[in-house]
Amino acid sequence: MEKSKVYFSDFRTPAYGDGIPTKLKKLIKAAGIGNIEMDGRFVAIKMHFGELGNVSFLRPNFAKAVVDVVKEFGGKPFLTDCNTMYPGFRKNALEHLYCAWENGFNPLSTGCPIIIADGLKGTDDIEVPVQGGEYVKNAKIGRAIMDADVFISLTHFKGHELTGFGGTIKNIGMGCGSRAGKTEQHSSGKPVIDAELCRGCRRCYKECANGGLEFDSQARKMTVNYDNCVGCGRCLGACNFDAIQFSQENAPQLLNRRMAEYAKAVVDGRPQFHISLIVDVSPNCDCHSENDAPILPDIGMFASFDPLALDQACVDACQASAPMPNSQLSDNIHSKGFVDHHDHFTNSGPETEWRSCLQHSEKIGLGSRSYELIKI
Repeated sequence: MEKSKVYFSDFRTPAYGDGIPTKLKKLIKAAGIGNIEMDGRFVAIKMHFGELGNVSFLRPNFAKAVVDVVKEFGGKPFLTDCNTMYPGFRKNALEHLYCAWENGFNPLSTGCPIIIADGLKGTDDIEVPVQGGEYVKNAKIGRAIMDADVFISLTHFKGHELTGFGGTIKNIGMGCGSRAGKTEQHSSGKPVIDAELCRGCRRCYKECANGGLEFDSQARKMTVNYDNCVGCGRCLGACNFDAIQFSQENAPQLLNRRMAEYAKAVVDGRPQFHISLIVDVSPNCDCHSENDAPILPDIGMFASFDPLALDQACVDACQASAPMPNSQLSDNIHSKGFVDHHDHFTNSGPETEWRSCLQHSEKIGLGSRSYELIKI
């Protein structure tokens, strides 16, 4: 089988030479983004706008570079993400947009609109079949992402507290899932309602199609009928008061495999292109309202038509780099009783696991782990 091509450019820029955004434009053109028919088509650019308080997310400048290239080829781009399943500043479209704006993402800085793909409350999704899925038969994907004609992912490659690292597959699989979709990936359980936070407004009741919710008229609180509840998570998106929670109880391996299947649902049978930047490699997700010091140095920019080959190339580049001092990774390495796993991500977070994601992605045909690295 022919190896997938992954294109790479570092962050070095000589004085008075091209800036990094210009280098990114040249990289993605060299990687063949122009081979995608984009003229007059809607182009979804999936990225993470960062939680408020976090400053390691990708700068809007990177998004602008990709948007400019898409426009050059006649595309109609928009930046997009889906709402989160947990309390924070991105759990509904209004707060999500305010968060993106505060973090510098707006039509002036990026050159295009922002659309929250799963709608106001995270309930505007569409069920997409997973060809060859073993854990997910129909993925719940934000509708605007599936309505787009072309899909591009722009990923901040970093560490992650559950999956070892957050790369392209996570950006697509978890990121494109609606609130119900994220719940399905994270949890096999059912919701719990906090009576103190419940307002008795019954908005969640209207979303439940299975008789899984009942209203206690005396206490004026919603309750869960666990005999009927199927754990779909739509009630989570309907609650504006954070009264409904799901425990994030899936083991990392199961989370990784479901995430891979969600990613396959998004990209199957459609024009796609993927970009990943290894910069500000924080040990945890950009969903955190803080970010610790980078565990690895800034390495460069990668691009490919194959999301799995792209993640594998980024992993390999990270493993070949030296740990950064004064970081979570270096602290662990120098701690008493340290056990060397010969893996930067596992050494940074010994409770994490990432290999199952790449293995399962290859098994279900998401891409290939075999690649040729082409330096630009």
